[in-house]
Amino acid sequence: MSELPEGLAAFVESAGWGGAEVGPLPGDASFRRYFRLARAGETAMLMHAPPPHEDPAPFLHVAHWLNGHGMRAPAILAEDAPQGWVLTEDFGNDRMRDWLDVNPGEERAAYAAAVDALAALHGLPPGPFAPYDMAVYQREAALLPEWWCPAQGLTVDAAGYTAAWDTVLAPVLARQTPGVTVLRDYHAENIMLLGGKATAPQGLIDFQDALVGHRAYDLVSLLQDARRDVDVHLETAMLLHYSQAIGGADDDFLADYATLGAQRNAKIVGIFTRLNARDGKPRYLTMIPRVWAALERDLAHPALEPVAAWFDANIPEEIRAANGAFAA
Repeated sequence: MSELPEGLAAFVESAGWGGAEVGPLPGDASFRRYFRLARAGETAMLMHAPPPHEDPAPFLHVAHWLNGHGMRAPAILAEDAPQGWVLTEDFGNDRMRDWLDVNPGEERAAYAAAVDALAALHGLPPGPFAPYDMAVYQREAALLPEWWCPAQGLTVDAAGYTAAWDTVLAPVLARQTPGVTVLRDYHAENIMLLGGKATAPQGLIDFQDALVGHRAYDLVSLLQDARRDVDVHLETAMLLHYSQAIGGADDDFLADYATLGAQRNAKIVGIFTRLNARDGKPRYLTMIPRVWAALERDLAHPALEPVAAWFDANIPEEIRAANGAFAA
């Protein structure tokens, strides 16, 4: 137990899991750690997110709301947020991305189930979360000129970039009221297939940053996945599937989907660049071509004309081509 965080044994005992085997799980976060507890054929997941660097309260807030409204966040078995401890239901190991590597023939069914879960979430009243407003959209989009452009040796028109996004995001914001709960990182790495089947319930994880925003945002996150290739034909089919599930989506929805796709992809390019430059994690750079290719597709939509014009004026074609060179 010497390598385990201080206080673990006491929390596990208080949660009724005293004597369980504790197995650390790999993770990418520097301060947040995960463990699997096992005893007598039962398992549970233990998260340690200690203050001041981490705070499990937002995760608990969203998890309780999701579970209280029929969605499948992990059940909370015990919690001590001030000390950073949370014990949850174990969703197993069938993460959608990994499961599809082994079962590629089930891709369409798995994505249809993931879209159905979003449609169910969007059928609920928006949760008690902060709004996905213009300030948040702009702060995220700004990560591209803040991090990626300097890494490319580019000096760009930052004020013009902000103005272009103001123009294209204004109608999106007007149409997202009253809004839906947006999980913000809904993709194949954050969906667990409970029961190990494509049509199994979608176990949701990594939702602690939820906001109230546009119904297209999580759909973009799923279908323009930064970490996994999603064929454009499958993307189109799933957009139609979503439209049918909610009773129809019009041209404005498709325009908003492209706009939020461009905004999200610009953000991700900036984040992945920052992860390399600031945090010493170069592996994320290999994902940029996939993200850039999706960004270019989004910029081709007429709704993005002001932002596309900014890219044309500020990002040389050879740099754009190089960043999307290896995308499928």
